Amino acid sequence: MKFKLATAQLFVPDGLPGEAALARTTHLAVGAHQDDLEIMAVDGILQCFQKEDKWFTGVVVTDGRGSPRSGLYGAYTDDQMGAVRNKEQKKAAIIGGYSAQVLLNYPGSAIKEGSNKQPVDDLVQILQTAQPAVVYTHNLADKHETHVGVALKVIEAIRRLPAAERPQHLYGCEVWRDLDWLLDEDKVAFDCSAQENLQMALVAVFDSQVSGGKRYDLASMGRRRAHATYHAPHATDVTTGMVFAMDLTPLIKDPTRDISLFVQAFIHRLAQDVVERLGRLQ
Repeated sequence: MKFKLATAQLFVPDGLPGEAALARTTHLAVGAHQDDLEIMAVDGILQCFQKEDKWFTGVVVTDGRGSPRSGLYGAYTDDQMGAVRNKEQKKAAIIGGYSAQVLLNYPGSAIKEGSNKQPVDDLVQILQTAQPAVVYTHNLADKHETHVGVALKVIEAIRRLPAAERPQHLYGCEVWRDLDWLLDEDKVAFDCSAQENLQMALVAVFDSQVSGGKRYDLASMGRRRAHATYHAPHATDVTTGMVFAMDLTPLIKDPTRDISLFVQAFIHRLAQDVVERLGRLQ
């Protein structure tokens, strides 16, 4: 694999040649930062864990150099921080039994530039080799601009593929904005009850973030548990963990579909639901 940046890496935990590891992929996730995959795409990780016929591959687009830091990592330079975060991501790939882990190492600024097509070119190459059935990325209503930038580049990359080579499903998952605000009929609700120990370990391995002042491990597990309980107000819990996603598949089935209008429709349906309920009850 030849990526646009010389610093990009392709890591395969079980030592299979890189292209072969990508080619066996069934579930692929593309995240902005190291640890985003383990927070947002846990459904894909669990679907593939210890399976011979399903394989999860992760792609992290940015270099992690600008991460906030404190404590043990407080004096680290950007280069040191980037190296630590990439090392942590590789550890997660080993723990989660990933088929492959790609580190594209772009600065965050490059992802927020709509005119920068290098990350899109890299993603096209990965998608063409992997041909996954399912792709996970950030949701388009996320409040982190780099996350939204990654999602847009994933959509652009998939739209470049011939229709027959596009994944069957594309899901926009939650990290920096929960998706409990979506109407129930608009939610994709993933049951993440299994392997809670694995889920905790996958997020906790990012020590530079967790011990550095952001308890993503506790927050992610807490959010999953809260979703499971608060998802259905008139029924008992059927899961102990749940992750919500926005179904972005229509945007790759019809490449001419307007992305902004697509997202606005979710917001409009929520507003309409709130107004109608108030009207009935007043």
